[in-house]
Amino acid sequence: MSSWTDFLRARGASFDGAVATGFGDPAAELAAARDGAVLCDLAPLALLGVTGADAVAFLQGQLTNDVETLPVGTSHFSAWCSPKGRVLANFLVHRTGADAFELLLPASLAESIRKRLGMFVLRARVTIDDLSASIVRLGVGGPGAAECLATAFGAAPALHRSMSAGSGTLIAFRGGRFVAFVEAEHAETLWDRISAHGARAAGFPCWQWLTVRAGVPVITPPTQDQFIPQMLNLDALDGISFRKGCYTGQEIVARTQYLGRLKERLVLAHVDAPPPSAGERIFATAFGNQPCGTVVNAALAPGGGAELLAVVQIAAVAADALGLGATEGPAASLLPLPYTVPAPSTVRDRIA
Repeated sequence: MSSWTDFLRARGASFDGAVATGFGDPAAELAAARDGAVLCDLAPLALLGVTGADAVAFLQGQLTNDVETLPVGTSHFSAWCSPKGRVLANFLVHRTGADAFELLLPASLAESIRKRLGMFVLRARVTIDDLSASIVRLGVGGPGAAECLATAFGAAPALHRSMSAGSGTLIAFRGGRFVAFVEAEHAETLWDRISAHGARAAGFPCWQWLTVRAGVPVITPPTQDQFIPQMLNLDALDGISFRKGCYTGQEIVARTQYLGRLKERLVLAHVDAPPPSAGERIFATAFGNQPCGTVVNAALAPGGGAELLAVVQIAAVAADALGLGATEGPAASLLPLPYTVPAPSTVRDRIA
């Protein structure tokens, strides 16, 4: 991928390790993400390929969503849980063939998830490969993204649908975001084509902000194995099937859904402070010294401060101001999510 990195440097990219952090003007890039269209290198997101004659049955028994009914050429959100129903990873699942899938997830989790999933393959005819070295991932987002892509390729795909885009494949995400998968040798041509039609080159922090704004959580190592899927609003994001057969953690997920035991939900908030780290705690006066929430993702916001997604006690959201790091910490002002969250059920004993 060194030639790809060299290409981005030639286009003005600055790097922190393997992450393209910006193209010379971070504030203008964030403004473009808010008001226009941006083009980002998504190297911090990895791509796993799951293939084989038993790939459908294997993933159906592991993931929260219904893989069997997912048509070829479409995608959905899903999660992989521990036996206790806690999310170990969540990702976009893209079905590329009858027995072939791609999973998009943070690179920081890719190898551990590949190995851990592989432990459950046993005698199944399934292969799990990391495709990240051969497939470049590009993100196009912002309110002008669809128009930009329609101008460049004649159309933009509908939500969770895919289409050919030059030599790549383009998939539509929530929040006016699109991801292109393209073989490394064709990535430079695709980048220039999208750039020529109005997308501003931008660092990965812009993609992080767009993802936060879309209300889509991304589990990373600090937040693994902490939340059941509904706490992350995966039910509102169509990331859980309540009609499919058994999968790892299903008993807890189903019990939460039907017995009304959910006490925490994902919220979107703004803070006049630098972006907090994943795992940082949220506090409220009514809870004293006990934290009432946990930051899942955060990103620099256009105009200053940061926006974040946090799993917070429903009682705290309804009754109290929220503070980052302490009750007297920076105020976390709630913002509306861009989707409807199911109304709370009667709260009973919390699930361990």
